[in-house]
Amino acid sequence: MLIRELEFRGININHLGMYFEELGGVLVTETFPYIYKANGWSGEIVNESEISFTAVFKVNTVQVRFIAEDEETLSELIKKYRYKTTRIGG
Repeated sequence: MLIRELEFRGININHLGMYFEELGGVLVTETFPYIYKANGWSGEIVNESEISFTAVFKVNTVQVRFIAEDEETLSELIKKYRYKTTRIGG
């Protein structure tokens, strides 16, 4: 098994879970770590915390773990997941 962890900032934790579901994952836990399982991979929302840039500007940070059977599956999963988390300013 191959494992990679990424941190996402400023994205609602419910949206991060929904992205796993859109990629074929099924939620199998109800508390941290939230685990999503699919054929050949799993994803985990490990924890959520908050960081302060100033006294007023605070952002959530979420640790997400990706697990796959092989490098190709892991790379493709992360690529698709990151695409879903892309935020374009306007």
